[in-house]
Amino acid sequence: MNVPVSSSPADTLRTALSGLLDGLPPRQAAQAVERLIGHYRGATPTDAPILRDRADVAAYAAYRMPATFEAVRSALAALADAAPEWTPSGHVDVGGGTGAATWAATAVWDGTRPTTVLDWAEPALALGREIAAANPALRDARWQRSRIGTALTLAPTDLVTVSYVLNELTAADRAALVDAAATAAQAVVIVEPGTPDGYTRVLEARDRLIAAGFQVAAPCPHSAACPIAPGTDWCHFSARVSRSSLHRQVKGGSLPYEDEKFAYVAATRFPATPAPSRIIRKPQIRKGQVLLDLCEPEERLDRVTVTKRHGDLYKAARDAEWGDGWPAAD
Repeated sequence: MNVPVSSSPADTLRTALSGLLDGLPPRQAAQAVERLIGHYRGATPTDAPILRDRADVAAYAAYRMPATFEAVRSALAALADAAPEWTPSGHVDVGGGTGAATWAATAVWDGTRPTTVLDWAEPALALGREIAAANPALRDARWQRSRIGTALTLAPTDLVTVSYVLNELTAADRAALVDAAATAAQAVVIVEPGTPDGYTRVLEARDRLIAAGFQVAAPCPHSAACPIAPGTDWCHFSARVSRSSLHRQVKGGSLPYEDEKFAYVAATRFPATPAPSRIIRKPQIRKGQVLLDLCEPEERLDRVTVTKRHGDLYKAARDAEWGDGWPAAD
């Protein structure tokens, strides 16, 4: 998604993460990441912190934090597109660990705001606080240990983010978390892995937010039922992430990047203007034409063909990316 945001938080984050693994044997770091990815992709909720100590946190932050940052930044940028006059005056990141979503917020909206990161893993909070010292917009952030579950209450704030958290919770805890976010916030953004299960969790959260009086700002062009039939497909998007040396060591391969697949919903209590339609698959560029798969405001999916005879619209289609609104904003 092409958005006019500064890349400096991303660069600063990469620099801050680069020294985390100093002194940690490469094989130990890779083993920690492989074990933690098993939890991240697993289907078994846990009632204990996954990140147990600094070695776990350092390895996982170096491996996963850039991808989480890029996915959440894309979701927040879509919210900013739908509400260009709105800037959050406060931000709570629930289950935020080392704070990737707070970095993403600083990449989308200029200035500083009261920011709180809640997580149950003290080592993650400690490392997040350490890394945040490199970001002027986060130097006054609060890092608070909190059990994420049915007893969670949140103070009123403008923005609540919940990224890559729902998979770790029971169904009851997931519902309680979404309800707490809806009670506290003016805007809620939830990001999950771009898998069928991740999409299902996002869809459940979307339904709860709408029932609580929110409207969908992104990615959907409407707040009605999702037109994707359950079990046939799933809605997800992609963000490009520069690969670190740890990425290459764990996954192999020679490409300097990888694509993070994610599903998300951004919803607001205040008026927002969703994209007229949303590109939900990678555009297919062929000779003289571009095929776009769209989610339409009429609660349906559609494929449109844009050809050279469409003039400027064809040029826009050739530049369009998976996840963009369509037609592209001027």
